[in-house]
Amino acid sequence: MMNEQERMSLVAHCSECMERKKTEAPNEVIAFYRRHRTLTGHDIEWECTDHESIEETAENDLKAVILELGEEYEDGVPLGLVTAAMGKQGRTVGETLAELRALRMTGHVWEPKDDHISAF
Repeated sequence: MMNEQERMSLVAHCSECMERKKTEAPNEVIAFYRRHRTLTGHDIEWECTDHESIEETAENDLKAVILELGEEYEDGVPLGLVTAAMGKQGRTVGETLAELRALRMTGHVWEPKDDHISAF
């Protein structure tokens, strides 16, 4: 089982204003997205994701990605990791979070703790 303390190399950016966020913790990109979206209205894209779970995820379906990644996390998959996996499929952070919201509203996924997601 993985824990949140494990670190990876992650980079996200805004293609409109070229603001970048480099971090080792996936949910820091979620915080960056929220701040940046509030201030500018811009979305964020993944530039670099160096994590074996993301590399192995071949699914294009968000719920399937959550189920696949969820096997490694007891308390839900960090949202940043889910958005990074979907970024490999060409989706932005905002697009993935919007789809997650729709899945939450229909009862397909839930948040066992803040900014972590699990699927049924």
